[in-house]
Order: sequence, then structure tokens, then C-alpha cells
Amino acid sequence: MIVRHAGRGNLAVGMMAILTLALTGCGGEGKSDKPTTSTSTKPQAGNDASPSGAGKSETSPPQVLATVNGESGMVLTINKAARDAGGFLTIEGQLKNNGTAPYVNTAPWRGNELNASGVSVAGVTLVDKVGKKRYYVLRDTDGRCLCTTGLNIIEANQTMPFFAQFPAPPSSTAEVDLSLPTFATATVKLSG
Repeated sequence: MIVRHAGRGNLAVGMMAILTLALTGCGGEGKSDKPTTSTSTKPQAGNDASPSGAGKSETSPPQVLATVNGESGMVLTINKAARDAGGFLTIEGQLKNNGTAPYVNTAPWRGNELNASGVSVAGVTLVDKVGKKRYYVLRDTDGRCLCTTGLNIIEANQTMPFFAQFPAPPSSTAEVDLSLPTFATATVKLSG
């Protein structure tokens, strides 16, 4: 309540920080720690670092599972390949135009079939070499892919998100080969 007074705000925050440090140093039961850490700005910064993985995953760069080159300087980076509840496999990453061309035509990425998705990455497939199966991007009831859409062009130095969802391979499958037209094939390890 004292923190809301404009003239005493900095003093109150400083006193709360001192009290928090004093209570922490005394080895209290922890009941007094939680209320004071939620009202002070300095302990909150400590709270971000204290959970084992929650705070670090937001500030650290995303994990890179695979990076593959495509035509005209395009690069596809895969950051996530995880099984979801319900029997789905979600692949996420980004596409970046590292070339010198002012833009890259993305039409080949939609694959051979005509679909309601327009210019997209609907042509991406997964191959489970051990199970000897090929997986195609899932579609909704209107025939649109569950993948990145609206990719007419990608300008030089532009990065776009990449997303595609597939039926999940069996849990015994540890990795798949990802293929997107005009890109090299990437072997991707699965999680979940």
C-alpha cells in the first residue's frame, strides 16, 4: 500500500528489498518470502532465474534441430519437432532469405496439388525411413493445410515463421526426414 504514494515509492521499494533480504537470510519457513518477493522489483528478477527452465527458455536462443539450404539463398531452420496430444506432430522454425535477390518466389513450396491454402508450405513431407511411411501435412475440413500460408514472396533478409502439422509417427520413431520443394532434405529428431 505504501508503494502507491509517489513521494515514498522508491523508499518503500528499497525497504521491502532490505526486509526481503533480511527474512531470506534468517532462514524462515518460506511463508514470508513469497508475499515480499511478489511486491518487490528486485526479487522478481531473481524469480525469473530461479525456475529450472521456465525463465531460461524465454531468454535463451531457440534450439536448432536442423538447418537446410534452398534455392536463391533461402535457409530453413527447424526449432521444434514435437508430438502433441491427440496424435499430431508439430514442426516449427523459420524461413530466411539470405540471398541477394530482392524477393524469392515461394510458389513451389505448396507442392503439386492445388489446394485451398494458396501459397504455403503445403508441399512439405516427412519420411519415416524405419517405418517406411511418408506423412503429408494435415488439412482442415475446407482443405486448407495446417501449415504456414500467405507466403507470396520473401524479401532479402526477411525471416518468416515456418509451421506444419502432421499425423504423428509411432512413438518408436526417433527421427524423420523433412522435405520441402527447392530445399535439401533434413533429418530431424523428434521429441515427445
